[in-house]
Amino acid sequence: MPPSLQIGPYTVIALADGAGPFFSARSEAFPGATTEQWAAADQLDPGALDADGRWQLQFRAFAIRSDQGVTLVDAGIGPADSPAASWAPVPGVLPASLAAAGIEPSEVDTVVLTHLHTDHVGWAVVGGEQKRPFFPNAEYLLQQAELDAIEDINPQLRSAVIDPLLKTDQLRLLHGDTPLRSGERVLATPGHTPGHQSVLVASGRELVAVTGDLLVHAIQLLHPELAYAHEMDPEQARTSREQVLHSRAAGTLHLATPHLTEPFIAR
Repeated sequence: MPPSLQIGPYTVIALADGAGPFFSARSEAFPGATTEQWAAADQLDPGALDADGRWQLQFRAFAIRSDQGVTLVDAGIGPADSPAASWAPVPGVLPASLAAAGIEPSEVDTVVLTHLHTDHVGWAVVGGEQKRPFFPNAEYLLQQAELDAIEDINPQLRSAVIDPLLKTDQLRLLHGDTPLRSGERVLATPGHTPGHQSVLVASGRELVAVTGDLLVHAIQLLHPELAYAHEMDPEQARTSREQVLHSRAAGTLHLATPHLTEPFIAR
């Protein structure tokens, strides 16, 4: 069984899809970070460096299961011919991770795409020339602001992901924060991309934030103000990041992150 976190009636399950080095050095990704900041981040997440000193990423999605259904947050790097193939360690193993969690693709009723970067949409649509949604019964949720910016983010994804979802009438466009029918809540967290979104799961005094790329490295946990070179609007991303990291009034905040070594971090 994959790693999971129980929050009231919700089980948040970390679903591995792959692991490998990032395409640029972390010093280039966070040019403002100091030696002391890197040392503290390495102590917090030593697994983020491989034996050659390269920034090592995990690639994972998350399933949220309750008696109301199954929500999937993000769709990983995808199969061998996915849009992420130019840089990510495809093929991913998300189907096997879903099976290990006892989840059939047909059981997933909601897929939240945090944003339109290729390592987050890989299994959304599959099939080469005959493209089809991998989750046949799911409603796919994307912010309207993200679709509006697709030409600046990755125009390839219009034909690879968006058009097939529109063809099957499975794409739902959101306008900001949105409650989901199973009780979770989509939170607009723009900055990394214009329509980036995260997912919040709350029960009692516990809160889980499935962050997407609001957090890509442990250094951002320690220093959320640091600009990340692959953010389209660094200042807006900082505001979004601090909004989530400071949402501890509910009690315990659990962060579910796609790229850090450990899938769950309690704050």
